Amino acid sequence: MTALILLLVVSVLAMLFDITPVLLAACLSAIIWNFFFIPPIYTFHIAKAEDAFLFLMYFVVALVNAILTFKIRGTEKKVRDKEEKENTIKLYNTLLNSLSHELKTPIATIIGAVDTLKDNSTINEANKTELITQIGIAGLRLNKEVENLLSISRLESGVLKLNYDWCDLNELVNIVINKLEDDLKGHIITFQQNEHMPLVKLDSLLIQHAIYNLIHNAIQYTPNGTVINIHFHMDQEDCIISINDNGQGVPENEQVKVFGMFYRLSMHKTGGSGLGLSIVKGFIEAHKGTIKLISEDGNGAEFVIKIPVETSYLNKINNE
Repeated sequence: MTALILLLVVSVLAMLFDITPVLLAACLSAIIWNFFFIPPIYTFHIAKAEDAFLFLMYFVVALVNAILTFKIRGTEKKVRDKEEKENTIKLYNTLLNSLSHELKTPIATIIGAVDTLKDNSTINEANKTELITQIGIAGLRLNKEVENLLSISRLESGVLKLNYDWCDLNELVNIVINKLEDDLKGHIITFQQNEHMPLVKLDSLLIQHAIYNLIHNAIQYTPNGTVINIHFHMDQEDCIISINDNGQGVPENEQVKVFGMFYRLSMHKTGGSGLGLSIVKGFIEAHKGTIKLISEDGNGAEFVIKIPVETSYLNKINNE
């Protein structure tokens, strides 16, 4: 039993350290077993030939066990490295495919409009205004897709660093709503400020980006006239942000997939890279938070964000 315990210790060390300390541990375990458990105990002398043979066998088994465990760990590391490399290449290829597909349309629009403005000297003011508007829309779409691609690259590479600071969620949501004014397409956004909400410590730019993507996603995937509601509150030490709509909802069989990279709902033909919700999930999880989708097909969708935060009621005191 003692020999098995010592071998187990050697195996554990082989999973944690380089080969040299592991071999030393194997030798040391054999010496400890000899000193404490082989008669005569508390000496390094071995009286019987069978005990000497048993000690030799233990020493060989300990060394083989240490070396094999170390080699298995090395093989597993090589497999993991290979899988990570394959995943990186897959992500790189997917990003390139998405980049070439999703950016081609706005770039073509901009080039075509600019060429028309340059080559047609007789174009009237109304058409000029229309072309300039098209360039602006295409430029914004181009900017959004590039931002999404950069964001997902930062998330996947693990270089995302949070810049925590005190944040007023009322102000943050109003900033997002103002940015989306030109994209509403007949949608209605309702937001009632929560005057009792304390300041919360977040990376305000990332949370702003996440809320923007959720609302923009609702605008893209719901018909004109849909109402999008935004509200938030504190639940003990967690900040709860909810964004819901009264659109057609998300089919149950697709709800687990919507946060995946490059996934778009099958019932919609809307363009886009399919990165919006995966970026939201990444930004929220970077804050050690969670996001879930609650939806019944035909009865709208609700995204609920839950983030553990530090709070300060300094703004409430100042307002009073």
